[in-house]
Amino acid sequence: MESRIILKIADGTEIVFEDILSFTFEKNAYMPYTSFSAVACSEIDSIESVSEVSFIIGGKRIHHGICDTLDIYTENGKGFCRIVSKGFTSLLCRNQLEEGLKTNISFNALMESFYTLPFVEHEDNSDTSNYIYVKPNSVMWDGVVNLAYKLYGRYPYIRGTNTVRITPIELPVGFVYRDNAILKKGIRINTSRIISDYHMADINGSYGEFELVNTEAHQLNIIRNNFSELDKQFLYSPQEALVFRDRFNTREKLSHYFVYSGYNGEDITDIVTFSDTQEKKITGVKVIGNSNGIFTEISVNNDYFNRE
Repeated sequence: MESRIILKIADGTEIVFEDILSFTFEKNAYMPYTSFSAVACSEIDSIESVSEVSFIIGGKRIHHGICDTLDIYTENGKGFCRIVSKGFTSLLCRNQLEEGLKTNISFNALMESFYTLPFVEHEDNSDTSNYIYVKPNSVMWDGVVNLAYKLYGRYPYIRGTNTVRITPIELPVGFVYRDNAILKKGIRINTSRIISDYHMADINGSYGEFELVNTEAHQLNIIRNNFSELDKQFLYSPQEALVFRDRFNTREKLSHYFVYSGYNGEDITDIVTFSDTQEKKITGVKVIGNSNGIFTEISVNNDYFNRE
C-alpha cells in the first residue's frame, strides 16, 4: 500500500517524502485532533516555515495538520527526517474564549463567531442552546463539549481530517472482518480515570447538596474523592455536572479491539463487525507502518457517549 508525506512550505512549495521508514497515525472518539508521527529518508539539509503536514495512504489523505516538531539529521552517512504533527482541529485546544455567559448560541455560531481556524470545518447545525457558560481559561473545545452535551447528551468528535461533529453521521460506512483476516484481538480495561465520590459546592461554597457516588468504583476498591466549586456550565441543573464528569471519567473503561494487515479507510463512528462484536461504532483507529508492513488497530467502546 502506497503512502507519502507532503510538507507544504509557507511560500506554497511542497516537499514529498515517499521513502517512509515508520509512521503512526491515530484518532479516537475523545481526541479533538488526529495525531501523526513518522521517520522518512531525506536528502534535504534543512526545511523552514512548514505550514502544513499531510499524510496520504492508499490515495486517501487521513491527516492534515500543523508541524509540531521537525528533526532533520544524518546518521551513518544517511539523511532522515522525523516529523510530529497534530491535525488543525488541535487549534480548538489552543484558543481561549472570553469568560462569561454566551446566550442563545448554536454550534454554527460557536464555530464561526470567535476565530477563523485554518482548514477546520464543522457540521452544519443551527440547533440553539439557551446559554453556555465559559469558565476562566476555557478553550474553544471546552465550549464545543459543553454545547454538544447540553443539546444532545453527546461528546463531540473529529470526522475525516478536520471536521468537527456533535451528532452521528447519517450514513456510516460498514466494515466486516472475518477471523481469518484478524491478526490480533482483545479486550482492554482502563479504570485509571474513574472517580468514586464527587463533591461539588453550592452557590455559597458549601458542600453536601451536590454529591455523586460511583458504586462500581467502590466495588472495585477504587476510592478517589473529588471536590470542586460550583460548575456554572450546569447552572440549569447542577447535579448534571457531576453526572457528566462521571460519564466522561468512565470513558473507554472497556474496549474491544482487533488488528489486521493494511488499512481500509475506517473512521470514527463507522460501523464494524468482528468476532462476537456485531455492528458497533468505531471509536478508535490506529495505523502503524514499518519494515514489517502496515497494520491497523480498530477499537470500539461500550461507554455512555458511544452507546447505540
